[in-house]
Amino acid sequence: MVIRGRAHKFGSNIDTDGIIPARYLNVSEPEELARHCMEDVDPDFLKKMEPGDVIVAGANFGCGSSREHAPLAIKAAGISCVIASSFARIFYRNAINIGLPLLESGEAYQRIEEGDILEVDLENGTIKDVNKGVTLTAKPYPPFMREIISSGGLVEYTRRRIKGLDGN
Repeated sequence: MVIRGRAHKFGSNIDTDGIIPARYLNVSEPEELARHCMEDVDPDFLKKMEPGDVIVAGANFGCGSSREHAPLAIKAAGISCVIASSFARIFYRNAINIGLPLLESGEAYQRIEEGDILEVDLENGTIKDVNKGVTLTAKPYPPFMREIISSGGLVEYTRRRIKGLDGN
């Protein structure tokens, strides 16, 4: 699974309120959440991004509350992957559960600049900065996690496995 997109760079400690402001937590439709993704951190974020783009951030991305709205807003906005120095644990789990790929790489955060074109290979854990001609590394996902992500999340992964078990 290779992802190609432009980098949108954010700092450290981007919390779930920054990703999707609390005033929208009464919304559950992904499309509506997407319209407000990152608006308090960068009001022009959605104007600058295109489907398939990648968020690159510093340490502790997704800290704060355990709300599932945050990774859902990112995925629904069209972001294909988030690369950060580190992630808050519950955000990481929520993202995997909905099929949003995440990679940890402090080196990527230090070297990638806003607007760089990236090619991310989830199977190998490589991040190629096309602009600089540099390949960076992150820890690749184990096969079962790649399967969860490629299935679109844990629910769909489980449905596929159940169908495979009962022959339907």
